[in-house]
Amino acid sequence: MELFTRTWGSPAAPAMVLLHGASGNGGAWQEFAASFSDRWHVIAPDQRGHGQSPRADAYSFDLFADDLHGLLDAFHVEQAVLVGHSMGGVAAYRYAEKRPSRVTALVLEEAPPPVPLGLQLAPRPEGELDYDWALRPQIIAELNAPRPLGKIAVPTLIVAGGEQSHLPQAEIAAMAEQLSAELVTIDAGHLVHRNRPAEFAAAVRAFLADTNR
Repeated sequence: MELFTRTWGSPAAPAMVLLHGASGNGGAWQEFAASFSDRWHVIAPDQRGHGQSPRADAYSFDLFADDLHGLLDAFHVEQAVLVGHSMGGVAAYRYAEKRPSRVTALVLEEAPPPVPLGLQLAPRPEGELDYDWALRPQIIAELNAPRPLGKIAVPTLIVAGGEQSHLPQAEIAAMAEQLSAELVTIDAGHLVHRNRPAEFAAAVRAFLADTNR
């Protein structure tokens, strides 16, 4: 799987990988990435089935995590900070479970917690889509019947969107407690980095400073 990828900053700087949510693409991180490119090599792929990356025969969070592993190897990145929104957050924490030595810190923005969510598949929008519609039923099925969350041994920040979000905030808080993660709530709904970009960036920057990243 060869992913279309956007980059900012110097390749000699510490790496930060940004993973977008379902139906999005790496361009959603443009403003956030630009604000961190002064000291980070920021890498934002279009994940499989999204944007300019290839469509695939199968989609799962393990496959997204495997793609991430290949991406790090392709960029010769030994360790990276992972920032994941929604679907990208699940891919990020699944990767951190499997390969903690490759992750220096983890930021999960409105990542669905590993509890049955009872999500329903909406009708397909009309017209051409910027992503593969076939991924949605596969991802929703996995979110509705997730496997238990394993141990994550890296510093973790969880950013919740508050009451405007469709995700269960109490379960996100429980996930933060299970992971001994820092929890920050920004009352912006599911798209925190888009609706409150300055506050989201400030929370990430403070977290990385506290962890000496």
